[in-house]
Amino acid sequence: MAVQFETLEVGQEIGSAIIPITRQDLVKYAGASGDFNPIHWNEAFATGVGLPGVIAHGMFTMGAAVQLVSDWIGDPGAVVDYQTRFTKPVIVEDTTAEPGAPGAVIEVRGVLGAVNAEEKTVRVDLTVTYGSQKVLVKAQAVVKLP
Repeated sequence: MAVQFETLEVGQEIGSAIIPITRQDLVKYAGASGDFNPIHWNEAFATGVGLPGVIAHGMFTMGAAVQLVSDWIGDPGAVVDYQTRFTKPVIVEDTTAEPGAPGAVIEVRGVLGAVNAEEKTVRVDLTVTYGSQKVLVKAQAVVKLP
């Protein structure tokens, strides 16, 4: 069922998601994005530059989080603006001994933060956490409805 603008109100939840991340996901993302920085796949390099381990690409985390909004509205093209601030890295553990096991899990929750009747847009405020810590703050997507 399509989202009906008339039924939307500030504070309304659009849903939540639990997103498992593996190092294989990071390698695939590196190939697609062209960002082959070794902090995203090489444990020795990452710890050698002072990180606690391999970290997910910030844009990977941002993109994974906004998928909740795209799924809710049913049209990724309806997302006309998306912005956030990065606060903490998502550390992706090595799980090669347990194939398919996630090295990290992020949780995303979306709530309508603003409704603009004149422009037929809504702002979705996303809460994105890894463990108990927010990894993105002021994560906001603006959606234009037909």
